[in-house]
Amino acid sequence: MGQHFLKDDAVLKKIILHISPQKDDLIIEIGAGKGALTFPLTATAGKVIAIEKDPSFIPFLQKKNIPNLTILEEDIMKVDFSKLMKAQNFKNKVKLVGNLPYSLSSPLLFKVLQEKELFSECIFLLQKEVAERICGQPGSKKYAPLSILFQIHFSTKLLFIVAPGSFSPPPKVHSALISLKSRDIPLFLIEQEELFRQFLKGVFKHRRKILRKNLEKLNFLLPQVDEALNKFGLERNLRPEQLSISQFVALFNFFYQIEE
Repeated sequence: MGQHFLKDDAVLKKIILHISPQKDDLIIEIGAGKGALTFPLTATAGKVIAIEKDPSFIPFLQKKNIPNLTILEEDIMKVDFSKLMKAQNFKNKVKLVGNLPYSLSSPLLFKVLQEKELFSECIFLLQKEVAERICGQPGSKKYAPLSILFQIHFSTKLLFIVAPGSFSPPPKVHSALISLKSRDIPLFLIEQEELFRQFLKGVFKHRRKILRKNLEKLNFLLPQVDEALNKFGLERNLRPEQLSISQFVALFNFFYQIEE
């Protein structure tokens, strides 16, 4: 299924240290695989729910019969996290962790965004390039819609890089562990999040073009675009990656006539 299994014990210990499982934690693990992360988590976490799609791993995961471990043979993209938590009679937020398959990372990240209010923290091992985009800052080439969408709701941090040799089979690229800690209050309240996502996607579509041209390609008239740039004190030759999150929110509210 395109998975790369972590085999480096030192890296595993570092990941567990950052997850910091506590006795009152409910931890949901995405892709238990051979249990390299699953079993150590059960040693100190209150409860671990390991979700694994591949049926060939299920008997091995169940064999140890660990009391605080629940194994679910499910496709993570079809899991309703809210229902899962209700079934566990757990009302607090959960920690969501996992070594994400590269092919699944993008759709899964957007699923996390859709159900963001359920998680206190997400700790993911994923492709380094994706991790850098999530943590990207204004002015950086890594700064992208993913940076903005996540940083509005989470405090993001790239924790450390993992070399290909730490996996079996080794991937062709480096990986990175990231932490996404839920903010008590979002940086900004976005009324129409899907529309905001499409707006950002359009603005960043042609990164080499200036912001003004990209806004025009979104079918906003140039006089309206110039009015917005003047209103928010933005120079006409700015590129998308040069704007702060607050400036993007202000532009979005202006163009879609959303009152702040």
